[in-house]
Amino acid sequence: MLATYQRVLVTPGATAFSATGLVARLPISMVSLGLVLLVSGRTGSYGLAGSVAAAYVLAQAAASIVHGRLADRFGQDRALPPAVALFGVGLLLTVWAVEAGTAPVWWHVLAAVAGAGLPQVGSCVRARWSHVLRDGDDGARVSTAFALEAVVDEVVFIVGPVLVTLLATAIDPVAGLAVALVTGVGGTLALGAQRRTQPPRHPRAPRTTGPGATGTRAARAPMPWAAVAVLTVVALSLGGVFGSVEVVTVAFAAEVGAPAAAGPLLALLAGGSLVAGVVVGAIEWRRGPEHRLRWGVAVLTVAMAPLALLDSVWLMAPALLLTGLAISPSLIAMMSLTEAAVPTSRLTEGMSVVHTGLAAGLAPGAALAGAVVDASGASAAYLVCAAAGVLGAVAAFAVRAPARVPTLTA
Repeated sequence: MLATYQRVLVTPGATAFSATGLVARLPISMVSLGLVLLVSGRTGSYGLAGSVAAAYVLAQAAASIVHGRLADRFGQDRALPPAVALFGVGLLLTVWAVEAGTAPVWWHVLAAVAGAGLPQVGSCVRARWSHVLRDGDDGARVSTAFALEAVVDEVVFIVGPVLVTLLATAIDPVAGLAVALVTGVGGTLALGAQRRTQPPRHPRAPRTTGPGATGTRAARAPMPWAAVAVLTVVALSLGGVFGSVEVVTVAFAAEVGAPAAAGPLLALLAGGSLVAGVVVGAIEWRRGPEHRLRWGVAVLTVAMAPLALLDSVWLMAPALLLTGLAISPSLIAMMSLTEAAVPTSRLTEGMSVVHTGLAAGLAPGAALAGAVVDASGASAAYLVCAAAGVLGAVAAFAVRAPARVPTLTA
C-alpha cells in the first residue's frame, strides 16, 4: 500500500507542496469555529456568532472561483500572496473589532473580507499534482495523488476543530484564531514560493493587430460547463450531507445525555473517511472514477438512512465510522472527474467551481437540519442527511466519463 503512495511522493517537489498545502489549509476547519467561540464568548449570543461565521463562509464560497481563475491566469506565485494577505488583514481586523466592542455590522463586514481573501489552497495543490504527473500512466498516479489529498483534507478536519477548541478553552478564543492566521498565511506563502512545481501561467491572449487583424482576442479554452455543472450538483449535495450531519450529531449527543460525545462521534465519521481514502489511493482501479462516484454517493445515502433509528452513542459510533468509509471515495472520484474534464489552462478555476458547490451546500444543510431538530428531534433529522444524499446520487448517475478538453493557445 505504501509503495503506491511512494510512486507519487518521489516526484521532485511533491512532498514539499503537499505538506505545505496541509498547513495552509488548516484555516478551513479552524476560522469559522474560532469565530463562533470568540463572538459567543464575548457576547453570550450564539445567534450573533453564527451569523458572523456565516458571513465568513459565504464570502469564501463566493470568491473561490475568482481565486481559481486568477491562479490559472497569473500563476500561483503571483495570485496567492495578495489573496492570503487580504485574508490575514481581514481576520486581524475582525478580532480587533470584536475585542474593541465595535458595532456588530463591522464584525460581519470584516469577517466577509477575511473569507473573500482565503485562497483555494486545495485546488492549487491538486492542480500541481495534475501538472507534475501529467505524463503519468493514464491518470492512475493522479488518482493516487488526489486520494492522498483527500486524506490530507480529513486530517485538516480532524485536527483543526480540536486545536482551535483546545486553544480557545485553555488559553483564549483569540489564540485559536491566531494559530489559524499564522498557519494559513505562512503555509500559503510557502506554497506560492515553490515555483518549480506550479502549473504554467495561462494569461489572456493579446489582441490581434496588424493588417487584416480584427482586434479581438484569441479564443480561450472552453469550460465544459455541462460536465462541471453536474459535478457541482454532486458537490452541493455532499456539502448538504456534511453540514447537516454535523448539526444533527451534536443535537443527538445532547438528546441522549452525552453532549461531550459529539466531538468523538464526528471524529469517527472523519476517521472512517480517512481510512477509506488511504485504501482507495492504494488500489489500481480497472473502472473509471465515474463508477466510484456513483456507487460511493449511493452507499453514503443508504448508510445515512438507518441513523434515524439509533438511540445510543454506542450504536451511533460504529454506524458513523462505517458511514465515513463512503465519503473519501466519493470526493476523490469527483475531483478526478473534474481534473479529466477541465482544460489544463482553467483547471484551478474548474476545481474551485466544484469546491464552491461543496461549500455552498454546508449552510442550507445545517439550517434545514437544525429546523428539523427543533421540530422533530435529532434522530428524525438524520433523514435530512439521507435526502441530501439522494440528490447527489441522482446527479452522480448522470455523470459521464469525460474526455479531456485540449488547452487552446494563442
